[in-house]
Amino acid sequence: MITIISATNRKDSNTLKIAYEYKRLLDEKNIENKVLSLQNLPKNLFTDMMYDEDCAEFTELQAEYFYPAEKFIFITPEYNGSIPGILKVLLDASDMKKSFFYKKALLVGTATGRAGNLRGLDHLTAILNNMRVNVHWNKLPISKIDLELNESGIFHNEDTLKVISKQLDDFIAF
Repeated sequence: MITIISATNRKDSNTLKIAYEYKRLLDEKNIENKVLSLQNLPKNLFTDMMYDEDCAEFTELQAEYFYPAEKFIFITPEYNGSIPGILKVLLDASDMKKSFFYKKALLVGTATGRAGNLRGLDHLTAILNNMRVNVHWNKLPISKIDLELNESGIFHNEDTLKVISKQLDDFIAF
């Protein structure tokens, strides 16, 4: 199973729209997947209680999205030249061994600017490598995301869709 992580808790984000586009494309390829939106995390989850082994809400989240996943797709917007803090907190609080050790990840960066969160993808790669996650070589920075999606949140640029489909094919074989 592949877990697609929409790595922001910002409401109505383009990141979540892109996560559902990746889900749609994986569904077309008959690949089992789930989307985890960080927007839907319990509001009281990110306190010091999340580090407790007895935190049932966080344990349930990991059991549903992390433990059974063989691979992850991180869709991450650019926040101040890096990744959203909510994603870093989620990774830091997780049971690294059970959740991430020796699994695989695909990274997609988004930004309204021209670099598509390249620096954030490099930062996330370093974090994941430290967590013993094998990061796929084809990291896709999607620039000017506000021009790539239509009002429904669907990519209207056929060239972008072809690049994403090729990226997914390579990741499935990875």
